[in-house]
Amino acid sequence: MVVDDEPAMLTAMRLLLSKTAGVEIAAMLGSAAEAIAYAALYPVDLAFIDIQIAEDDGLALARELRRAHAGLDIVFVTSHKEYALDSFDVYPLDYIVKPVSAKRLAETVARAASVQAQKAYAGHAEAEKEIAAETDRQPSLTIETLRGLRIASNAGGAVKWISRKSRELFAYLLLYRGHAAAKIRTLEDVFPDRELKSSDLYLNTAVYQLRKALSLHGMKDMLVTDRDYYLLQLDRTRVDFIEFEARLSQFRAINGSNEAAAIAVEQLYTGDLFEDLPYEWAIAERERLRDLYEAFAKRLVRYLLDAGRTEQGMQIAKKLVQRNELDEEANLLLFRTLAIMRDNASLQARYKRYEELLDRELGIEPSTEMIDLYRRLV
Repeated sequence: MVVDDEPAMLTAMRLLLSKTAGVEIAAMLGSAAEAIAYAALYPVDLAFIDIQIAEDDGLALARELRRAHAGLDIVFVTSHKEYALDSFDVYPLDYIVKPVSAKRLAETVARAASVQAQKAYAGHAEAEKEIAAETDRQPSLTIETLRGLRIASNAGGAVKWISRKSRELFAYLLLYRGHAAAKIRTLEDVFPDRELKSSDLYLNTAVYQLRKALSLHGMKDMLVTDRDYYLLQLDRTRVDFIEFEARLSQFRAINGSNEAAAIAVEQLYTGDLFEDLPYEWAIAERERLRDLYEAFAKRLVRYLLDAGRTEQGMQIAKKLVQRNELDEEANLLLFRTLAIMRDNASLQARYKRYEELLDRELGIEPSTEMIDLYRRLV
């Protein structure tokens, strides 16, 4: 964000920053109060602050922002060289004397990006150390079910399945999220083509093979069986689809304070549940999770476009259309994004592709709403 009481300076900084690679302008503000209020609501990595902001003290503003946001980098932009020494008690990233050149600004932004990357790396490394210290104390499993099924332990790497049915049994019990699955229902779903007597034998064999595969990773006791039910204990596991749904449930609304978290949740959804695996019993749950993801992703795109985060909105809108090219709402969002970016060529090409798909796959034309919106946007 840029804080300066001179409108001409704000205009000049907006022009220079908009041409600087890797920069997204969060806000152009004219007072300390506005800056403090904005930073309290929205994430900011870098602040350009004039030392004299009308009646406000830029140094005092910098100290206030630094107290509230320790990770914020500050650059003073001013006509007054004499304040340089006073400014260093807030440890600014840089001190630029007006007039500001594009080259000087680009150097400062590059330095800020390098500092931010170092902070992120240090924080990530520290987090990894803490996680490693915790997980090394006992065996645990990481279970990835979105876009297939991949399971690995901290003790022995990837789990190697003895048979396809033992893997399917594991996947089936996962959907119960640590609760018991009735034996009779398990037989019907996992062994639908077997007679009851023979399917019971096959189930016992799959249970034995599953336990054997898990025992190599110190997780033999994860599978609990009884005469009438089976269950997987998930207390030492991280399951991606369970984590995705739990984090998704936290978003009643998307706003500046949870924007980054919302984007992180969207990125968790890397594909559909047990994608490309022929598990008929998983179809309903797969469709439910897909619907949850798509509804959330569309909300997120609309928020990002309204907030001026067009590039991020574009990435998610493209992902939605790639998942289902016939989804009208996803196409509408992509059209809107292309229009904001003034990319008429891509907008027209995307609309033609959508029109051709509808005709070829369904034998219909785009809806009146779609046609009207397209004409207005173009």
